[in-house]
Amino acid sequence: MKKVRKAVIPVAGLGTRFLPATKAMPKEMLTVVDRPVVQYAVDEAREAGIEHIVFVTGRNKHVIEDHFDIQPELIETLTRANKNAELAAIEALQVDAGRVSFTRQQAPHGLGHAVWCARDLIGDEPFALLLPDMVSFGVRRCLATAMQLYREAGGNVLSVEQCSPLETAKYGIVGKGGPVGAGFAITEMVEKPEPSQAPSNFYINGRYILQPEIFDLLETQERGAGNEIQLTDAMARLARVQPFHAAPFSGRMFDTGSKAGFIEANVAMALARDDLRDQVLGPIAELVASHAGAASRINRSA
Repeated sequence: MKKVRKAVIPVAGLGTRFLPATKAMPKEMLTVVDRPVVQYAVDEAREAGIEHIVFVTGRNKHVIEDHFDIQPELIETLTRANKNAELAAIEALQVDAGRVSFTRQQAPHGLGHAVWCARDLIGDEPFALLLPDMVSFGVRRCLATAMQLYREAGGNVLSVEQCSPLETAKYGIVGKGGPVGAGFAITEMVEKPEPSQAPSNFYINGRYILQPEIFDLLETQERGAGNEIQLTDAMARLARVQPFHAAPFSGRMFDTGSKAGFIEANVAMALARDDLRDQVLGPIAELVASHAGAASRINRSA
């Protein structure tokens, strides 16, 4: 079993769900509290033991590359001002030289195509895939849980969570087979099935560990939903010859690609921090109470 050393993070999307905020700013650089969304994915990858990160970018995404570069002027300014806390925070986020690579997805052909664009940088070894819109929240973040199952069972591992059985049409759903370590075998993968056709209510939550054979399948993968090259379609083909396992995640993933999920992530992350909790808990509670009171008055008047 080969060690998973590399991770792919696709950041080429246009962020249309967040316009006009993303007209000039990549959606991955929008901040949850005081960190860009993409930084949470990088932190999660490093926590899970990833040594090298491959970003699949697009046009107007250069600010992401700048974010992970050293800024000598900023470091010098903070050092002179004795702002040691800020300096330590920046240094903790710094990725070692040569541990980050960037490649372009030159046209928006879907997630499967974005992953395929990283093929030469990944080479012939298994890799992790993290969708940066999905921000992991929990004592142990999502990829570390999936990595543990990979070490136990090998093959391909998908992180999953449970949704309401009535909401399966929103997600990629997996069929549940027998137990494998702390997870279970995946019997099938279906993209956004109606509740009556869904094999389970376990959905793929944006964290994957995949074998390199997926690249050959993506190269010949026909376009699927949305006229795009779908990763799920290629994984379904790979599942005919290689095992796929599901690693249930006990924490929570926030979809920061949606406005509601982005707001929820900011609230959750702020409340989880010792330096912010007391400052924001009271105002948030007051806003919720005020909103509930206003809604009650409206309902009574109606």
